[in-house]
Amino acid sequence: MGRGVKVAVIGGVFAVMVGGAGYGAYNVVSALDGGGGSGSSGSEAESGPPSADEVGETSEKFFAAWEKGDAATAASYTNNASIAGTLLTAYGEDAHIGDVEITPGEAAGTSVPFTVKAKVSYEGATKPLSYRSTLTVVRGETSGRALVDWEPSVVHPALKDGDSLVTAESATPQIQAVGRDGAVLSKEKYPSLGPILAKLREKYGDKAGGTPGIELAVRHTAADAPDTPLLTLTEGKPGKLRTTLSASVQAAAEKAVKRYGESSVVAVKPSTGEVLAVANNRTDGFNAAFQGTVAPGSTMKIITAAMLIDNGVTSMNGPAPCTETAVWKSQTFKNLTSMKPNESATLANTFMRSCNTGFIKLIDEKPLTDSSLTAEAQERFGLGQDNWQTGIPSFDGSVPASGGPDRAANAIGQGQVQMNPLNMASVTATAITGEFRQPYLVPFELDDRKPATAKGLPQGTASQLKQMMRLTATQGTAVNAMSGLGGDIGAKTGSAEVDGQAVSNSWFTGFRNDVAAAAMTEEGGHGGDAAGPIVADVLRVGG
Repeated sequence: MGRGVKVAVIGGVFAVMVGGAGYGAYNVVSALDGGGGSGSSGSEAESGPPSADEVGETSEKFFAAWEKGDAATAASYTNNASIAGTLLTAYGEDAHIGDVEITPGEAAGTSVPFTVKAKVSYEGATKPLSYRSTLTVVRGETSGRALVDWEPSVVHPALKDGDSLVTAESATPQIQAVGRDGAVLSKEKYPSLGPILAKLREKYGDKAGGTPGIELAVRHTAADAPDTPLLTLTEGKPGKLRTTLSASVQAAAEKAVKRYGESSVVAVKPSTGEVLAVANNRTDGFNAAFQGTVAPGSTMKIITAAMLIDNGVTSMNGPAPCTETAVWKSQTFKNLTSMKPNESATLANTFMRSCNTGFIKLIDEKPLTDSSLTAEAQERFGLGQDNWQTGIPSFDGSVPASGGPDRAANAIGQGQVQMNPLNMASVTATAITGEFRQPYLVPFELDDRKPATAKGLPQGTASQLKQMMRLTATQGTAVNAMSGLGGDIGAKTGSAEVDGQAVSNSWFTGFRNDVAAAAMTEEGGHGGDAAGPIVADVLRVGG
């Protein structure tokens, strides 16, 4: 490194002479405080925010050293020279990035935006690299000098603490994921599949028959985090990976979640367990559709109703009085303020109106215990045993045995219950078929995975659940969202209150013919308000 840079030690300081590019020559860098910002070591340390001149001078010197590949000097202009030096050294030596040209933008206070243009060269292959980033100049706490506030994102916006840039043969061959109809599924066409395709590549790249290429990538410190490719120098040969996804349903899901921020949706085929679509619209890139762990609200009443029926407590046409309030273990539960009490309500009526008290008043009936809901979820619906093998990481739901007020809260999808759209789409699939078929994204035979199993529901229970969901979609809380859908349809709405949120999470799960879908929108309000339209859009195409 250090092209065109000559360094000499003079009287305890480094005299650095830079020629050729960028910002021209500059003079003396102090070796006394590990920084190269403005100020003299012999004067009293300055305080307060750096001035515009200091911001300009410090950023210019940092950029000039970076352009020249002089990692040590560039790092000396930061407030964390050791870590900055390691990353800047790797920029040239491990990432093989050279011919760096940095163009600063107009400073906004102490922040300086800039554009980097460079070349990545490895084993005879060269590709141009261009990106934008920002740095901030701060006052050194002990020296008083103006220094670049060190963050890995200064070097590249994709870098976080502990990450590094590497150019090498890719850890796994690239994949060409294809849907059930043979359509290619790319992150360019289906943006929310990006993180999912990365996971599929990490796990199945070696099994899909491809050969690795050369790429610049972010290497993460987390053991389970695959490299994040930034630039492909040579393609290699992608291996073809067959998935269960439907291109048309996936497209509908991608479009649907864009309507509401922080939304996720999953669609499955109840007769097989195949995942037809998975989409997320989130600022953090998290696959909440498969890995979310949040309360599902009243969509949980599908499982609770099954528990009541299977244990002989009541039936679809049996009593489930919807009272104004219900008290369990000194905690009072209420319904939506607009809901009128109905002391003579049946379970079907209470279900389709989503009356909380009607369910809570029945949870102390014999033979129910604190673990009855847990047993129903695990044994009938295949939830909460941490054994789903979908093909990518997933959370399998959690319905812990709970005493006290949480026993009642769990029954209405609050308390300690945790789910995600994948779980609730599967719950709907089990409810309408009576069979638990573990959802999956890639064929089990590809890597000899064993699907999770559960005994499913008695057909009498499944028949009643399906009819109650039909009533909810045509006469109950889901009627607006499901309006206009033909075929055999059913649904269940839900809203889940979350500590620290002013608005509840919106949940909705439904089916149309042989497609079941579930969605969740953070702070989306009532189930039919946000999550409902998402599910309806997916079912309109998929069902």
